[in-house]
Amino acid sequence: MPAKTASAKPASPRVRATSPTVTVRTSTATLADAAPEGADLAVALSPGDEGPALEPEARTVAAALGLDLDAAVRRDKATGKAGETIAVPAGERTFHLIGVGDGSARSLRAAGAALARAAKGVSEVATSIVAGRSPSDVRAFSEAIGLASYSYDAKKTEPKPTALRTVVLTGVSKPGDAVESAAVVAEAVRRCRDLVNTPSLEKTPAWLADQAVKLAAASGVDVRIRDEKQLAAEGFGGVVAVGMGSTRPPRLIELTYSPRGAKKHVVLVGKGITYDTGGLSIKPTEGMVTMKTDMAGGAVVIAVLCALRDLGVKVKVTGLVPAAENMPSGSAQRPGDVIRHYDGTTVEVLNTDAEGRLVLADGLSYAVRNLKPDVLVDLATLTGAASLGLGRIHGALFATEDVLAGELLAASQVGGEQTWRMPLVEDYRDTMDSDIADLRNIGTPDHHFQGGAITAALFLREFTGGLPWAHFDIAGPARAEKDDGEITKGASGYGVRTLLRWLESR
Repeated sequence: MPAKTASAKPASPRVRATSPTVTVRTSTATLADAAPEGADLAVALSPGDEGPALEPEARTVAAALGLDLDAAVRRDKATGKAGETIAVPAGERTFHLIGVGDGSARSLRAAGAALARAAKGVSEVATSIVAGRSPSDVRAFSEAIGLASYSYDAKKTEPKPTALRTVVLTGVSKPGDAVESAAVVAEAVRRCRDLVNTPSLEKTPAWLADQAVKLAAASGVDVRIRDEKQLAAEGFGGVVAVGMGSTRPPRLIELTYSPRGAKKHVVLVGKGITYDTGGLSIKPTEGMVTMKTDMAGGAVVIAVLCALRDLGVKVKVTGLVPAAENMPSGSAQRPGDVIRHYDGTTVEVLNTDAEGRLVLADGLSYAVRNLKPDVLVDLATLTGAASLGLGRIHGALFATEDVLAGELLAASQVGGEQTWRMPLVEDYRDTMDSDIADLRNIGTPDHHFQGGAITAALFLREFTGGLPWAHFDIAGPARAEKDDGEITKGASGYGVRTLLRWLESR
């Protein structure tokens, strides 16, 4: 089996967002000494018992500029809560007061995001907000700046205002790798968002495979792409069945990162449905509008694999992205069909809109049979039930082992993403028994609509071979309706930060 093959389609232009990547650098000098001529300035505003407090250096610099910051605080009735912003004009530059709340990493993320938005269109900002703070705080603040400065307007004829370009963190004496690591993670999230935000008219399974090939080539990652003929010949029945209704055939993207001396092997599997109509179990129109984001799990896997070398991760990681377009047509799979998955399991398809689990089942069973992983993790915009239960902020985490769940929850918290562990309720397992096949792809009617995220997870567990396994249902947080802190409207990139933190820690 060759280690690397080209995509079956000619290469298309690399996915792009027109917002430039912000550069963050550090300086041991004070704000007054390090601030470039004409650059905006930003300082911390903290809550206090007698009102919001300014750092001493802020008053020194403000006095030199003839500014009364206290008057601005009173004018805006500021409190210093995390993410609060006050803009004080200072000639051709602006003095930004940024609320840092309790000073925790989470609050500093909110502050970094607020600064990036407040200074949009500014060439350079110098800030003392993380002066004297730990490398982990510096990384959190820096990541937030990079994430909040993102915008996707590749399809606009007139670009949006230029994002913030450069931020100088003053008073930082020992940043370690914090700023560099933050830049790698922010770029990975931006890549993920770009892939997810690309309209599905362009984003075919073959296009997604092309993007993976290009990103992998620049990241020291081996890649293999299987086309529809290879998928059928090798027995990937779930991927083939989901993609058979479309004129744009499926692909399986396999990415491999193998650092020297790696002793553990992690396999990540991401749902790559490039557009989901529901198939013959068709969605209503309003349910299709956001379905270009149904490959968010696959985008996370691609982005994570292509960031591992730059973060110095020492674990072998394989990423699998089964990619297909779920369309209704004369050749589409039908409710009532029985398909055979890669490991031989037969599944009665009772709802063609429960397609994500069908492609993931092939990816998981392929990993178990061929890749000898120590642990399996999958990500998918899998069920509306997950977002009904947890809303649009938290991802739903299912895991077969408490230790694995604990590691991922900790990584999620440190990475600035919110995750909630959900139960694998054994009493629901028999709702997926089929009269004519090994399994059905949805629970009985009561459990399909009640506890649907749990039954979907239980279905996937059938293909994990008893290995340690975790499943992220990211249907809620994978996309956002508005800008909010580090999240920008559209694709959020949820999952990238959590997985990268987890893999770094291993």
